[in-house]
Amino acid sequence: MQLILISLLMCSLFLPPALWAQALDTSRWKIDPDGGITWEVRSGLPHQDQIEMSGRKVSLILTYSVRENGSLSLTRQLVFPTLRTIPNDTHASLSYTFADDAAPRLFVAGHAVAGEVVSAVHIRGLVTFDSAPSQANGVTLRRTIFPSTTGRLVLEKYTFTNGGTHEAQVEVESTQKIVRTSAARGVTGEYLISAEVLDAGVRTLKPGKSASIAVAFTAREAGTAKPVLDVEAEEKARRDRVESFLSKLRLETPDPVLNTEFAFAKIRTTESIYETKGGLMHGPGGGAYYAAIWANDQAEYANPFFPFLGEATANESAINAFRHFARYMNPDYKPIPSSIIAEGTSFWNGAGDRGDMAMIAYGASRFALAYGDQPTAEELWKLISWCLEYCRRKVNADGVVASDSDELEGRFPAGKANLNTSSLYYDALNSAVFLGRELKRPEAELRQFAQQAEAMHVAIERYFGAKVQGFDAYRYYAGNDVLRAWICTPLTVGIFDRKQSVIQALFSPTLWTDDGLASQAGSKTFWDRATLYGLRGALAAGETDRAVSFLAKYSRRRLLGEHVPYPVEAWPEGNQRHLAAESALYCRIFTEGLFGIRPTGLRSFQINPRLPTDWDHANLRDIHAFGATFDITISRAGEKLQVEVIRAGRKLTSQVIESGKAIDVQLR
Repeated sequence: MQLILISLLMCSLFLPPALWAQALDTSRWKIDPDGGITWEVRSGLPHQDQIEMSGRKVSLILTYSVRENGSLSLTRQLVFPTLRTIPNDTHASLSYTFADDAAPRLFVAGHAVAGEVVSAVHIRGLVTFDSAPSQANGVTLRRTIFPSTTGRLVLEKYTFTNGGTHEAQVEVESTQKIVRTSAARGVTGEYLISAEVLDAGVRTLKPGKSASIAVAFTAREAGTAKPVLDVEAEEKARRDRVESFLSKLRLETPDPVLNTEFAFAKIRTTESIYETKGGLMHGPGGGAYYAAIWANDQAEYANPFFPFLGEATANESAINAFRHFARYMNPDYKPIPSSIIAEGTSFWNGAGDRGDMAMIAYGASRFALAYGDQPTAEELWKLISWCLEYCRRKVNADGVVASDSDELEGRFPAGKANLNTSSLYYDALNSAVFLGRELKRPEAELRQFAQQAEAMHVAIERYFGAKVQGFDAYRYYAGNDVLRAWICTPLTVGIFDRKQSVIQALFSPTLWTDDGLASQAGSKTFWDRATLYGLRGALAAGETDRAVSFLAKYSRRRLLGEHVPYPVEAWPEGNQRHLAAESALYCRIFTEGLFGIRPTGLRSFQINPRLPTDWDHANLRDIHAFGATFDITISRAGEKLQVEVIRAGRKLTSQVIESGKAIDVQLR
């Protein structure tokens, strides 16, 4: 044993730090060569988790449990965003849960399968469970579960493989469960929800051969035709969809955990787009939030990221979201609702003005710049300028923006004016100057925006700057004397006046927990969105080594820990649901934090890249933004950084710079 330990230690001396950490890792999950993750199940170690997967007309929250004896239990909560229930409010998507009793009985060699033992679980946009039924004479079973890309359908595919030396008979019993909802509870009447085995029966497998049978979970309006299903085509479409997400905007760093979590986050944030009567709508998910948009989740978090991914449906959903918000502009400057719900037919504003106009102006201006399309920018300018004027009218006597609450909607106090809203307004004003120049807006108008931004910067320091719990950071609102996670927001918008103290506070035991930032010092509540903002802000401020260290710990927990594989919403509220916009915020840690991309025009941006001292490179490949496709590569050049921007094989920029120096890039 001592010799083995010494050998491992000697080998470790030649491993990069990230790989050595992985070699010592005791996480439940491991990264696979295909870019997915696998849990190799060991008997006697029960575990339960859940994951959400989405398509255009369905979302599946799959809860899976492997018991102590290795047997599998599955619960499938299906949500159908376009089958609306009464009252047709935020939570009115038709939903139904199928438990183990919806699964058919399985037979091998004429005997009902008993004592099935799960050997592995694999996730890569689809979820698979490998198992071996006892007394099956070499027959193994793989369950593959995934949502349809376009239909109201979830498929659970059973693939039997004969690994023995003799023929084997396998059978999936013909099973069907149909639920008819009350017509009085449906916006369009009665709905049919069903679980049905497709092409059930007996298959004879020769040695080395496989056969598949599937269970289809569907829903439809009563009186409409039953869909014709092609299981193989549906699986191919799902796999192709996942590959399209993974093939673009590829992160390359020495840390495989960061690369993989970035790839997974692209899947979650981009799959959660629903085809509604109001057009494509990106939705948070989580079993509750579908066919609806929010000023924070969509306008502020996800939409500024989508142009970089180059996914047409994501960009369309972003433009559509801003159009929905724009419908509520008015000459009296009454607030736009926080959320447009029920496929765009209604709205929710139950928390009043949460700073929503600052969120919308921030997100729309950054999206318009990065999307790089002149007509779209012209259209969005009307919404952006309206929201900026609304915020200007909300500036109080102290020079900061007043609002009824913030995005936490009263869960924690936010006073009459909070740091988050004023910071977002500041960034939106700066983006409006960049965008306005592209649109040939009057110089006097842009000069006014620039002056308002500078005044807001001064007011933020004067009004919010304070010593809180021993840190010269920020109070979140007047009278606040406890550190809050959202003191990180100024860092993400380029306000670095108090960066050292803010970063010390964020990464101190006062705020940082095993799950990232506590929403408030002393509270067990956490919302990942604040942690993701904090990590992005720390990188933007140049605290690279410490930020990447905390980012690596956070990412390993989310990707390979006990609840995987995406960033989550919150705890205890929502029990760490896999809401989709949080995954966009994870990706923005890299695009805006590590690589320091700041849009400055429809064909231009600034980069201020960072590289941890123990990394020799960081690349972002196949970026789709500013009307172009390009790569950014960072590598070591002694004590400096070699930075290149490459488009179609041609180097647009190649500079050796000091860390922290910004580079202006033109793609014209």
